[in-house]
Amino acid sequence: MLKVGLTGGIGSGKTTVSRLFEEAGAGIIDTDLISHQLSQSLEIVQAIATTLGEQAINPDSSLNRAAIAEIIFDDNAKKQQLEAILHPKIRQQVELQLQQLHENPYVIIVVPLLLETDFHTLVDRVLVVDVPVDTQKQRVIQRDDRSEQQVQQIIDQQCDRDIRLQKADDVIDNSVDLTQLQQQVTQLHQKYLHKQT
Repeated sequence: MLKVGLTGGIGSGKTTVSRLFEEAGAGIIDTDLISHQLSQSLEIVQAIATTLGEQAINPDSSLNRAAIAEIIFDDNAKKQQLEAILHPKIRQQVELQLQQLHENPYVIIVVPLLLETDFHTLVDRVLVVDVPVDTQKQRVIQRDDRSEQQVQQIIDQQCDRDIRLQKADDVIDNSVDLTQLQQQVTQLHQKYLHKQT
């Protein structure tokens, strides 16, 4: 089974592209979804509270995502501690889901930080969803109601666009309309069907 790691900068359209692949028949594993599910576990919530402090937890015992984002933006050591809690468990879930999807000809694993972490060792190919940085900013400002400065901070913490493109085996240009995007996904779907291992 071919394992394709789908990545891209914030606001590049990874969710839209993965949905199109799913509609084409690909197996999909979304690490953001896994992370969200894990963060509802009492064990994880307690570990994060111990590491980042009580301000990381809401009164209803759910994670305060806004507070966590602020804490880790200002403190790289805290960011690494948070990743040390989450990443091994996310990887464990990815490996479990890969076993469940073993009959699929190929699987798309959506990992926003694929190239910034060791998750790239799980995949056979790297697929980058790419848009110009200005487009990223516009989309995230509209979607998340963030300031341009906040969005730029996030972009600065992610893998540089040029490096991401250099490491890509395949690239989807998502600065186009939905029809053209669909065509690119269809072409890669056919390619991956014939590349299955």
